[in-house]
Amino acid sequence: MSLGLSNKLRILQQSPHDFETAPPSSSDLPAAPEADRWVASRYNVRASASDGRLVLWNSIRGTMSVFSVAQRATIEGLLGQKSFEAPLRGAVKYLFERGFLVKEGTNEYRRIQLSFGQAHYRSDAFELILLASEDCNFRCAYCYEDFARGTMQPWVREGVKKLVESKISHLRYLNIGWFGGEPLYGLTAIEELAPYLQDLARRHSVRYTSHMTTNGYLLTPEVADKLLAWGCTTFQITIDGLPEDHNRNRPTRDGQGSFDTILANLKAMTERPEKQEFSVNVRFNFDQHNSQGFSAFLDILERELGHDKRFKVRFHAVGKWGGANDDNLAICGVNDGWSMVREMKQEVRKRGLNLGEELTDLKMGSQVCYAARPYNFVIGASGKLMKCTVDLDKKDRNVIGHLTEDGRLETDQDKLALWTEPAFETDTKCQKCVILPVCQGLHCPQIRMDTGDSPCSSLRTQVKMDMLEMVDSPYSPGRRPPVTEQPPTQAVADH
Repeated sequence: MSLGLSNKLRILQQSPHDFETAPPSSSDLPAAPEADRWVASRYNVRASASDGRLVLWNSIRGTMSVFSVAQRATIEGLLGQKSFEAPLRGAVKYLFERGFLVKEGTNEYRRIQLSFGQAHYRSDAFELILLASEDCNFRCAYCYEDFARGTMQPWVREGVKKLVESKISHLRYLNIGWFGGEPLYGLTAIEELAPYLQDLARRHSVRYTSHMTTNGYLLTPEVADKLLAWGCTTFQITIDGLPEDHNRNRPTRDGQGSFDTILANLKAMTERPEKQEFSVNVRFNFDQHNSQGFSAFLDILERELGHDKRFKVRFHAVGKWGGANDDNLAICGVNDGWSMVREMKQEVRKRGLNLGEELTDLKMGSQVCYAARPYNFVIGASGKLMKCTVDLDKKDRNVIGHLTEDGRLETDQDKLALWTEPAFETDTKCQKCVILPVCQGLHCPQIRMDTGDSPCSSLRTQVKMDMLEMVDSPYSPGRRPPVTEQPPTQAVADH
């Protein structure tokens, strides 16, 4: 048999192994081990429910499980060992599949680094936050913007089109956010860009998503019809509590109340067919004054919005965000704010309303700030290129370049790198943190720049309380949290 030798020069042209056509016998293959060695994941969080049940959450996998009192000793016995050998069945299999156990020798931190790199440096995704207008029809008490410009200029819109055109053939995902000022103040720009970008994505088989942060005053049914048709299906709309509280915090620019108009627009959205998919986050910015009327405010939401699952409630403590009125704000202290949020969440769950974000919604990298991603840019009405929608153009570090009329991004690479650096790789506090998989040290790059401190999410200190609230809080019928509760007893007994 020829071994691929050249007849003339006797030079080996092909590997001799290529002529071994018989498949390897079973004796040649490595035998599957009857048992492996296991260790607890370093990203497990444990908590004890009021009735003695064990609650587990894993921040890499985003899984949460509740074990009965009878199962608790077995589960804690497995997770409490430095390492142990066991076959993959019963409780071991369950804990492994949920991420609570990993094979001995697994480097979970390295897996986080891999996941970070895959998400952070991807070239198939592009996200733009477009300031359709930098002016606003409101003058909110805590606003930090200066309303220096109006609707996005025509040449900037043309530049946006050409920018996306130049990238679309390499993309799988295109996400367009609308921001301001008040974006619907610049409806002319949205009417020009939104359908164009949606159609461009459709023609290139690119997944297209779009969202809007709006005060809701101009979100009439006719405007909502257009936005939904153009693929803008996620909205954040702020209502600051009871009518008198909201109207004090969020008046129109001529000093009129805005509560009734916003609520009417939201109520009109509930009348849309259930099959029409969209999501509205009703955000409650609270301070020392309006937080007292929270329960009565929920009465209004419950009555007017019903239990439409397309509406979710979120909370955010008012802060001193750089506005001219900062010194006059009755903001809550950090600890008081967290305590209020816990109380508010419990009340929302009790009523059967939807929360904007539950612990079980969190996945790897889900609390990374949009500004930290290299493929996300804010484009202002005059073509300024920015990263953060709080800094905007008030701080030089955030103006990283500009958009040209022919669709090029002229960027300052040093400023861009400042926002997008993988800071957790040099931050030992982040590296030791149990929620590193979720925020990856990039929960808010702005905080790191301002203070030099790790920008910790509130989840870092609140995670156990969040776990217990999901398990112990009263729920309306049929509204239990999405956690795996009491896995089959047999699965535990089989170990």
